[in-house]
Amino acid sequence: MSQTAFDPKDFRRALSQFPTGVTVITTLDAEGNPVGVTASSFNSVSMDPTLVLWSIDKGAHSLSTFENAEHFAVNVLSRDQVATSNNFASRGEDKFANAEYTAGLGGAPVLNDYAAQFECKTWAVYEGGDHLILVGEVLDYRFNDAVEPLVFARGSYAVSAQHPEMVKSPAPCAASEDDFVGDYLLYLLRAAYQGFSADLYPKLKAECDVTPEEWRILARMISCPAIKIADLSGMVMQPEVALRQTADWMAERGLVAYQDSDTLAVTAKGSEVAANMQALAVGEESALLASLTPEQSELLKGSLKGLIAKLG
Repeated sequence: MSQTAFDPKDFRRALSQFPTGVTVITTLDAEGNPVGVTASSFNSVSMDPTLVLWSIDKGAHSLSTFENAEHFAVNVLSRDQVATSNNFASRGEDKFANAEYTAGLGGAPVLNDYAAQFECKTWAVYEGGDHLILVGEVLDYRFNDAVEPLVFARGSYAVSAQHPEMVKSPAPCAASEDDFVGDYLLYLLRAAYQGFSADLYPKLKAECDVTPEEWRILARMISCPAIKIADLSGMVMQPEVALRQTADWMAERGLVAYQDSDTLAVTAKGSEVAANMQALAVGEESALLASLTPEQSELLKGSLKGLIAKLG
């Protein structure tokens, strides 16, 4: 049977257009040691019986452990668990060294913090090309709807938010400056971000040919032409694996280059694109702030920086 030959990097980029949640799958190995991996391939399968699935790369160090495990737990991460995701996505020897957890069904570790958890008995294991597909029967579950789930899209961590069209109120209940929603800081910040980014990002793509993910990388590298990927990862909210994929795409376009396997440097072409990008962004900001006096603009930015420092 013939198979269409795809560029793997380009194919992954297409797949990254589909947002997913982020999970840590846990179990015990044959010696009773806790094992865990970060996975975004989790999905529901059936309501009767209650089945879920996820997939694991056949090259994963923990492949045989999960393939032979009788039980596993799915820990759906919250927006505050980026560090947890990065920890279990790494190849560290003891990923549980700083993790807080208890033993769940079959001994599979369940993390103390989560957005949701599903404790499963392995129901079936299927071949899936270069992955194995593991199906689990859910024996118990719990969730915490007081936290927002962590999202992964286009190679970056994100958070879920209502679409702007969904928060537009009908005329009889339209938000005004005098009601709670129209005057609440969180609503105001989100509305400002959504409005500004919805205008800026398409222009960056049309005029500078950069995606939001590439924009965040180049914007950071304007003042830091060479940087360790591990340091850049936290700045741009991308796990190292996904950041390297984005960097590979940018390297192919001549925007960045690897100084060594762990250090990324902006190229002359990248610096030129970054300068054009910066000029466009500054122009958009100036147009947005044109209705304010210079003193008001300075006060606005200073106040936001103060809030960020306090929350930080």
